[in-house]
Amino acid sequence: VQLQASGGGLVQAGGSLRLSCVASGRTFGGYGWFRQAPGKERLFVAGRSWRGEFTHYADSAKGRFAISRDNRDNTLYLQMNSLKPEDTAVYYCAARREYGRYYPRADDWNYFGQGTLVTVSS
Repeated sequence: VQLQASGGGLVQAGGSLRLSCVASGRTFGGYGWFRQAPGKERLFVAGRSWRGEFTHYADSAKGRFAISRDNRDNTLYLQMNSLKPEDTAVYYCAARREYGRYYPRADDWNYFGQGTLVTVSS
C-alpha cells in the first residue's frame, strides 16, 4: 500500500491550498486526512467512505475544508479554504480497509502516507 501526499506549502492567512494523495496497492473502505503540529498529537481532520456514503469533519475543519477523491485515478484531495495560522501542521493522508462510522483516532486507521507541510502565515 502506498499513499503519496503532496500540495503543502506556505500560504497567507485567508488563503487556500489543495492537498493531494495518490492511493495504491489495494482497495480501501475509506480515506481521510490528519494533521500534526510540532510537539502535538496527530489529529483527525476529515474522513470519508470510499463511495461517499459517510463524511466526517473535525469541528476545526467544518465549513472551510472539503474532502473528496477522483474516481478515475484514486487521487484523494483535501481542499482547504480560509486558512488560519493555527492550521499550520504536517498533513497526512490516511486510509482504512473498512469505513462505517466516525474514526477520529489515528490508531483506528490502517495506513498513513508521508506528510506534507502546510504553513499559514499571519
